[in-house]
Amino acid sequence: MNQQWLYILICMLIVLRTESFFVDITIVQSAVAKGAVCLDGSPPAYHLDRGFGAGINNWLVHIEGGGWCNNVTNCLARRNNRLGSSNQMVKQLAFSGILSNKPQFNPDFYNWNRVKVRYCDGASFTGDVEAVNPVTKLYYRGARVFLAVMEDLLAKGMKNAENAILSGCSAGGLTSILHCDSFKALVPMGTKVKCFADAGYFINAKDVSGAQHIEEFYNDVVTTHGSAKNLPRSCTLKMKPSLCFFPQNTAKDIQTPLFIINSAIDSWQIKNILAPGVADPHGLWHNCKTDINKCSVNELQTMQGFRSNFISALSGLGPSASRGYFINSCYAHCQTEMQETWFRADSPKLFNKTIAKAVGDWFYDRSPFQKIDCPYPCDKTCHNRVFDPQEHPLI
Repeated sequence: MNQQWLYILICMLIVLRTESFFVDITIVQSAVAKGAVCLDGSPPAYHLDRGFGAGINNWLVHIEGGGWCNNVTNCLARRNNRLGSSNQMVKQLAFSGILSNKPQFNPDFYNWNRVKVRYCDGASFTGDVEAVNPVTKLYYRGARVFLAVMEDLLAKGMKNAENAILSGCSAGGLTSILHCDSFKALVPMGTKVKCFADAGYFINAKDVSGAQHIEEFYNDVVTTHGSAKNLPRSCTLKMKPSLCFFPQNTAKDIQTPLFIINSAIDSWQIKNILAPGVADPHGLWHNCKTDINKCSVNELQTMQGFRSNFISALSGLGPSASRGYFINSCYAHCQTEMQETWFRADSPKLFNKTIAKAVGDWFYDRSPFQKIDCPYPCDKTCHNRVFDPQEHPLI
């Protein structure tokens, strides 16, 4: 039995090495003088794998995810790990999926300049508070970090971009929505620019106790980080700034073409928006959140209600033909960074298209894509995640 598990492990490692490769970190030292720093005051960072051949002047900038911190206590906890300090980041990062450099794994973007921007501000790159508390020594400077990183990339060749994409996963996916138009404004006027958001379409829904937990949480994030002035003005003129953290309230006014990749029963949103620990003190949802196969009939019905709310919130994209979306019903979160869900023979499909094919066709104007999956469990192409039972919710 042990030999069998060893064989499986070796096979998995071989597949991982084949489907991914490691890229060195770049520390943006020049950002410090601009006050563009991580939570702990360290400089921001990214990983860049240079484009080649026909893709030498094309740029894919992908933003790392990692939730948010909504108060001093939570932000202090993050300043001691990679989500708050570049000092704690690994020096090399694996690239796969949308960041792969091989045509068989990433047919449309493999030869582009591919960048992964590290996430170390805790507010989807929206914060900017000048004052630094001498006791906590926390820097809320995400908006400055975003600009400083983009300026560094422009200097390294993005100023010559013919095609450019801003994408991201989770909190990075939200970043790609909130910063989509400002990204377009930074690159040359003639550049073809579009944005992808993977698992970044977080919705404003009540939790299982009937409370507006996520709305209150986002309000605390925006207040703590001073984010209001960096959220889309088209939204903040109409409603409370923290509500503009929700894509359903901001996406319609984004001028740049935008593609949404999301599950309507996104596992992070089920665990942290629908059934966060604070709304489930007795842990009745624990097994269900860990493994969707362990959900009761009532829990599945509640999740289907969340799916209906998600699809309703998707109307916030508006009817524009410049929008694209791939909305499946898989219990998963972030599907572009992993090869198995981005582009492989067994990857999730909608209308017989993988995510990679759908967004590639949409980016290059080969064909539009606006598709929504049937409800769970009808989609047999899904890769439903099973989580560590000891894992704690992120908020």
